[in-house]
Amino acid sequence: MKFLGNKYLISNDAGFEIYKTIKDLPIIDPHSHIDVQEIVENKNYPDIWQLFAATDHYVWEVLRKCGIPEEFITGKHSHEEKWLKLASIFNQLAGNPVYEWMHLDLRRYLGIDTLINSETGAEIWRRANEILAQKDKRPQQLLKQIGIETICSTDDPIDLLEEHAAVNSAFGRRIIRPAWRPDRAIKIGNPGWRNYMDSVARRFNFKLGSIHDLTAALKYSHDHFAKHGCVVSDNGVETPFSGVEDPDDADVIFKKAMQCKELTAEEKNVFMSYLFGQTAEMNAEKDWVFQIHMGPVRDVRDYLFHKLGTDAGGDVCNYYQDHLTPLKKFLNHFDSRLKIVLYNLDPGHQAMLASLARTFGSRVRLGAAWWFLDNPTGLRRQLELVGSVDVFACFAGMVSDSRKLLSFGSRFEMYRRVLSDVLGNMAERGQAPLELLIELAETMSYSGPKNFFSL
Repeated sequence: MKFLGNKYLISNDAGFEIYKTIKDLPIIDPHSHIDVQEIVENKNYPDIWQLFAATDHYVWEVLRKCGIPEEFITGKHSHEEKWLKLASIFNQLAGNPVYEWMHLDLRRYLGIDTLINSETGAEIWRRANEILAQKDKRPQQLLKQIGIETICSTDDPIDLLEEHAAVNSAFGRRIIRPAWRPDRAIKIGNPGWRNYMDSVARRFNFKLGSIHDLTAALKYSHDHFAKHGCVVSDNGVETPFSGVEDPDDADVIFKKAMQCKELTAEEKNVFMSYLFGQTAEMNAEKDWVFQIHMGPVRDVRDYLFHKLGTDAGGDVCNYYQDHLTPLKKFLNHFDSRLKIVLYNLDPGHQAMLASLARTFGSRVRLGAAWWFLDNPTGLRRQLELVGSVDVFACFAGMVSDSRKLLSFGSRFEMYRRVLSDVLGNMAERGQAPLELLIELAETMSYSGPKNFFSL
C-alpha cells in the first residue's frame, strides 16, 4: 500500500466507501490549545519549524528519545538548525504517529510529497518556507483550508476573551469558542495558587475573604464566558474528585491557604473536590459540557522541570490510579443533571470508563482516545471497545488537543480513517448493513459531537 495513499489506515473496501462520505465533513473540535492571538494577528509563519514543531511536545519528546540535544529542541539554536536536526533522525520515527502527522501536514496543506530525512531536510526547509510566505497560508486562511467549523480554545477564568470576538468578527461567524478551564483556581497545592488568587480578585474586583467569595468570582467569570459563546469547560486532574464536600471545611482550608499556611494532602483534596463540584454545578445550570481530562502524572523528569518548567514533555500515564471511586460519587451526584465527557490517557482504564459511561446514560460519554492514545493503535482499540461495550452513536467524538494549527486537520483525518476501517470491518463481517454504518460514521464524525456539545 502506498505511503499515505488513498487507503492509508483503511484495510477494506467497505471502509473506503465509508471514508469517502465523511472525509470532507466540517471539523467540530471541542478541545484544543489553539493560540487565539496568533489567529487574530494572522501573520505568515516565519518558517516550518515554527508551524510544525516549536510548540509540539510530541515532537520534542521523540527528538530527545533519538538523542537530539535540548539546545536543538527548545534551546538557543536557530529554527533552521533545529529543523535540520529533526530531519537527520526522522527516519527513526517510522511507527510513531509523529512520522505520519508531519508528513500529512506537509502533503495536505503545503503540497510537498517529499519524505523528511537527512538528505531532503534542507530542500523541504526552503520549499516549505516559500509556500508559508504566501497570503493563503496565513492562520485564518489555513483554518478555512482545514475545514474548521467550530473549535474550542482553552482559557483561564480571568481571560477577557477579546481575541475570540476579533477572530469571529474576521470570519463573519463564530468559528472559535472559549472553553472555561478553572484548574489554576482548583489546584490549591500548586506553587502559584496564592498569587493567582490575587489575580482573580483584581480581575473581578472581589475581596476573597471566604470560599464563597471565590465561587462567586468564578460564577461571574462563568457568566462572562457564556456571553462569549462558551458551552464547555475543561478540567485537568490526575485523579477525579467526588465533588461532594462540606463547604465549611472547604472555607477553613481556603482561609488557611490564603494566609500562606501549609496544608495537608487531605486538606488539599477536600478543597479541590469541593471547588470541582461547584464548577460542575455552574455547568449544570447552563447545560454546558463538563470535560474531565484525567490521568496525567506531571513533570516526572526533574531535569526537564528544573530547566524548562511545566508543559515541557515530562508527563506520563499511570495504570494504578483509581478513577472509579471518586467518579462513582461524582456521577451519582450529578446524575441526569450534567453533560459529562470522560477522557483518559492510559489504555488500562478505557474498559472501565466505557462501561461507566454506558451505566450512566446518554449524558455521560467516553471522550476521544487522548494524548498517548490519539494514534492509530489507540484510536482503533478504543473504537472497538466503544462499539462492543458502549454505543457508537453516543461517542463524544474526536478532539485535537493540539497547540499546532495543522494538527487540527491531520489528527481528525487519522481519526476518520481509523473509524472508517473499524466500521468497514464490521460491514465486511456482516455485523451491520453498510448503509447504516455510513450514517453512523457521519454521526460519529460530525453531527453527534455538534449536537452533544451544542456547537
